[in-house]
Amino acid sequence: MIVAAGQFIVTSEWARNAERCVALMQEAAQHRASLLVLPEALLARADDDPDLSVKSAQTLEGGFLALLKAESRRNTMTTVLTLHVPSSAGRAVNTLVALREGEVIARYEKLHLYDAFSIQESRLVDAGQQVPPLIKVDGMSVGLMTCYDLRFPELALTLALQGADLLALPAAWVRGPLKEHHWATLVAARALDTTCYLVASGECGSRNIGLSRIVDPLGVTLAGASDQPQLIFAEVNREHLQQVRSKLPVLKNRRFAPPQLL
Repeated sequence: MIVAAGQFIVTSEWARNAERCVALMQEAAQHRASLLVLPEALLARADDDPDLSVKSAQTLEGGFLALLKAESRRNTMTTVLTLHVPSSAGRAVNTLVALREGEVIARYEKLHLYDAFSIQESRLVDAGQQVPPLIKVDGMSVGLMTCYDLRFPELALTLALQGADLLALPAAWVRGPLKEHHWATLVAARALDTTCYLVASGECGSRNIGLSRIVDPLGVTLAGASDQPQLIFAEVNREHLQQVRSKLPVLKNRRFAPPQLL
């Protein structure tokens, strides 16, 4: 099947950001993509207001997702992204949603909040408590993760042991010394840890690096974006996945179980 990762610069206006998502969905559908992964926290962002994503939080019945649901009804593609959903006064949950045929078919509340490199996501965002679900896309099992989750191999491994063939990762990877290196290394490492395909979409712009990647189960980059707005595609298939797992049976050879969720 064909998979896609789209990246763009998130603005301070949710309606403009929704229009950009819709445009990427239309383009991906025209290329017969079965799965499109968009970046993390797409409602709103501004360099001069680091709290805008939370301030702009909407419910899953809000105007932002309504526009994306309407576009989703026009095809059978699965679209994965995250947005902030209100939780309590002044707080929100970083929520991944998977859309198909106009409906939210799965959701996941981000487990690992980005409290690192002088940023404290937990100051205004509540962490999830549940391991994300698997969804089926054209016969392949897709595990769901969000941004900072990439640094925690236990989650990717848990999803693979539950049957994931592919991992979908919306992200907004913040710029900084060696951060591009961390991103490329970790994307390849999680694919190798799990012998899964990995579709990682990163927001681009002044704050975040972009560099969306589609990686195969041997950690080989099948398609990669620059730091500019872009939509990338690659073909994934179960035959190659099975060949890799036959030659490199790391999931079967494991001697330790992944740690349980605290």
